[in-house]
This record gives sequence, structure tokens and C-alpha cells, in this order.
Amino acid sequence: MKRLLCFVLPALTTGFLPQAGAQTKVLKAIPANIQWGRYDADAKPVITVKSGETIRVETVSGNPDTLARLDAPEDDNVRELRTIYAEVKDRGPGPHILLGPIAVEGAAPGDVLQVDLVDIQPRSAYGFNNFGPATGLLNDEFPYSRQKLIKLDLTTKMLEFSPSIHFPAKPFFGSIGVAPAAGRVNSAPPGYYAGNMDNKEIVAGTTVFIPVQRPQALLDIGDGHLAMGDGEVDVTAVESPLIGVLRLTVRKDMHLLYPRAETPTHVITMGFHETLDEAARRATRDMIDYLVSARGLTRDEAYMLTSVAVDMRVTQVVDGVRGVHMMLPKAIFTK
Repeated sequence: MKRLLCFVLPALTTGFLPQAGAQTKVLKAIPANIQWGRYDADAKPVITVKSGETIRVETVSGNPDTLARLDAPEDDNVRELRTIYAEVKDRGPGPHILLGPIAVEGAAPGDVLQVDLVDIQPRSAYGFNNFGPATGLLNDEFPYSRQKLIKLDLTTKMLEFSPSIHFPAKPFFGSIGVAPAAGRVNSAPPGYYAGNMDNKEIVAGTTVFIPVQRPQALLDIGDGHLAMGDGEVDVTAVESPLIGVLRLTVRKDMHLLYPRAETPTHVITMGFHETLDEAARRATRDMIDYLVSARGLTRDEAYMLTSVAVDMRVTQVVDGVRGVHMMLPKAIFTK
């Protein structure tokens, strides 16, 4: 039996101010802690936390041979990936190397898991982007594969696409989700269990609300991104390993059908479907439901407000299931 590597250490201080004496559990990227390409209703948890407890996750990203060919440094990410690629044989249909499952005590179907993204930091001084002949929005026009290493300045947090193109890193996890109601599901398309939402708004300081489907929730996380454009049109962002500090809280007072998120400035509803039209309809319906239940509007008023004050954005169009999200500015509520 493989030994699980999960222990406690003093909590991060970057953007994270724990209570005195608090400690944070740590989940490392070793083979025993990996869910490759799937969300699994029957997976055994690799670590358990109490409701309200924080956990630090150290994720990986990429193919070690490809990264070496692109002259990426032989850092912790590459070394851990070599071990994972060599030892993890149980792989699902999706591409994502996820950490978990993380069990949360007391979580039960019908509850909501509140995931507070307390802090997110890069693990490596680079990210990468790639596309292939079977993926991406324009795969018929780009019927070949390309990979690109994108350097990150860890001091300025600026990414260098080329000597004349620079843009800021805004790290986020593309994939955060709980176990589905039954069976194994591909990690590529998002769904009611959240998963590969690829929503660039879900940065540090954001709270994600995910409807629980299985006892203990069984959260998986990974697919770190340093930056992404809405749409993610070539199928990847600036993919990179990340360190995240998450606070996981069971909400017995909330009941949702689909995941939502809240930033310091916005409430975000999300819709997922094979077509953009239906994804948009689902995101809109959930925003209306939020305005009725949380803000006291009638459905007619909520529909009108969604049209005049809420922005609809295309999250991504390349994960099999399309994503649309609605951005409601909290500043419009003056009382």
C-alpha cells in the first residue's frame, strides 16, 4: 500500500491571516493522492478535514517530457510529474491531474460545500500553452500540435509571451469539483458537481459554492492556470502548477442545483451545456433564482435586472460542455 503524504504545517501568511495557533493540513502531489482525468463517486478520500478547516494543496501541471523539451527547469513540478507519470496507471478519460479526493466531515447530499479560496500562488517560474489537431475551437484550421513555454517573473508576477508581449498573472484553478452522484465522469467537461469550470474569475478571495452529491463531498482540485482569456479558444490557458489554501465549510442552510461563486465585487452564476444557447439560459435562470431568493425581487423584476445590470460572459467553448457565466455587481445594491 502506498503511503499517503499529508501532514500539517504553519499556515501561509501571503494573503492568509489564520487565527493564532492555527495549522493547515497539506496535500502533496504524490501518486497516492492523484485522481487522473476523472471525478469519481466511489473514490476513497486521501485526507479528511473538518468543516471550516483549511487545507493547502500543491498541484502539478504538464507532461514532464514535453516540459523538458521546452527547456523548463527541472523543478519540483517536473520531478513530481515524472513520478506520477511512472506510477499512476489508473487514469480516467480526461487530461487533468487532480489532487484528492478531500473528504469534509459532515457533508451530505443536498448540502452545499463552500470553498473559500484564501490564497493561490505559483509553484513554478513558467507556464505553458498548447493545442492539438483534435482540440480547440479552430482545430480544422490548425490540424497539428504546438507547445509554448511562457516565462513568469515571480517578483513582478508578469508573464512573458514574447519579448514584446507581457501580461499579468492572475492564478486560478481551472478544475474544482466534488464527486458526482454516481460513477466516474470525465474531468474535461464541467457539470452540476462543478469540475472543470475554467472560470478565470475564481481567483484568490473568491468563494465557490458547490452542491454536494456524495457523503463527505470528496473534493478534487487541479488544472492550475496563471492566466486565461474568456473562451480558452485553443483548449489551454497558461497552464502551471499552483499552491492553494482552501477553507472548506459545509453549508446545511444552502441548497443549489448548480455551482455559484462570489467575489468581493460580484455574484457569479454559471451554466454548462453542450450548446452555448442552453448554457446561457441556465446561467440566466440561476441568476434570476439568486435575485429572488437572496435579494427579494419578484421573478419579473429579477429578469429585468439581469438584462440591464448583469453581464453575460462566455467562460469557455472547448471542454465538450460549453460554459457561460453571469456577473452581478454587488455595488448596485445600495441598501
